[in-house]
Amino acid sequence: MLKRKVYEELARWNREGTGTAAFIMGARQIGKSTIAREFGRNCFRQFIEINFIDQPEMKSAFQWEGARNILTALTALTHQTILPGETLILLDEIQECPEARTAIKFLVEEGSARYIETGSLLGVNYREIRSYPVGYETIIPMYPLDFEEFCWAMHIPKETLDYLHDCFEKKQSVLEPVHREMLQMFYTYMIVGGMPAVVRDYVQIPDLAACSRTQKDILHLYRTDIARYARSTEKNKIREIFDSIPGQLDSKNSRFVLSRLKEGARLQRYENSFLWLREAGVALPCFNVSAPVSPLKLNEKRSLFKLFLCDTGLLCEASPGNLQYPLLKGEVDINAGSILENVFAQSIVSKDMDLYYYDQKKFGELDFVLQNGKSIDLFEIKSGNDWKRHSSLTKAIQSAEWEFSGTFVFCKGNLEQQDSILYLPFYMIMFYQPERSPESLLWKPEMNALMSFGLKQTDEI
Repeated sequence: MLKRKVYEELARWNREGTGTAAFIMGARQIGKSTIAREFGRNCFRQFIEINFIDQPEMKSAFQWEGARNILTALTALTHQTILPGETLILLDEIQECPEARTAIKFLVEEGSARYIETGSLLGVNYREIRSYPVGYETIIPMYPLDFEEFCWAMHIPKETLDYLHDCFEKKQSVLEPVHREMLQMFYTYMIVGGMPAVVRDYVQIPDLAACSRTQKDILHLYRTDIARYARSTEKNKIREIFDSIPGQLDSKNSRFVLSRLKEGARLQRYENSFLWLREAGVALPCFNVSAPVSPLKLNEKRSLFKLFLCDTGLLCEASPGNLQYPLLKGEVDINAGSILENVFAQSIVSKDMDLYYYDQKKFGELDFVLQNGKSIDLFEIKSGNDWKRHSSLTKAIQSAEWEFSGTFVFCKGNLEQQDSILYLPFYMIMFYQPERSPESLLWKPEMNALMSFGLKQTDEI
């Protein structure tokens, strides 16, 4: 079983009580059902799994009105008894049964069981949901394995990862033999990616050809999903966008250019198709900003963007040419710059951060501009051996208009701090953590003067 960080998110949800269902949202084939199943069997006395694709007859239970009637129907259909307070029910592939999504509010309120929903295309339902259970779901985003999870799968000792994290925290260079092998591990991750089926294959038998076959199957499944779930008016446009992602990223500036799809194409005509891919978790848009200042959301230019794929291994497989061998040799600057940039886009999104870049003639391009709390961090990704040449980053740092909290250059080199720039080896992206909102923020305004004034007025009356 692959160790996943989302397991701890589920454990936190379970500790917080019975007020919501957990809704694991993400792309297809990233392990949502597997982790929910593992959690249910480990943490509950009774675990009931309902898959609306494999068991379409289960949809009939949700035709009933009222939580009690639905639960009675479910026990009849599954031949399993609900043990109050000790049962977890998994509603898998819930996009196939919109009535189940509507019923979650009433099931949660009834309280006999706890619920986990999983779905792949819930943001783009092709059937209408009568009522979304707002306030009754804890949304838990899930992504392909990140690099740290890949290292766990590859059985890298905890002591080694702790040592690397210590180097990151203290800004110390990594021992050279460890540095070289970690770079090799990172290049392997670029090829294998983070889709659980591919990672499991590779861990068992390190055969990249077998990994490639599994990746082809997943790409085919994504295309099949487009045909199955998208509206008939959108299918061709979505497929065109999906198939063009590798070529668009491999272009000179990686920016997505609609005219490469069709001459005279306009964003307005394709906007819903981009939205479909994003909400399905398949594509990761990275928007240009007019200035790298907080809040980035207000500076976003939605007409200029890059479009990354949800998994670097899938992108590697979908890209033209045989990239595996050059990547394993560390030649990430030879026809593979887009793969490297995709790795970092994937890593940033897995940290629940939005993707932005900056590109203006005066300063040049900043690869990633990130909103870290109220501050702005800059990422420069250098694929070649000249990682200390970064004119755009230097100009941005020297600009009197802007101020940045952190400036990072990810490269082949070892960890090194020079002035305000921290040079980090590629693999240390796993240790970058944005500022988190506090889990609780207790606040009570002062009321002494208000109360005293009120009492004084009462006495006078």
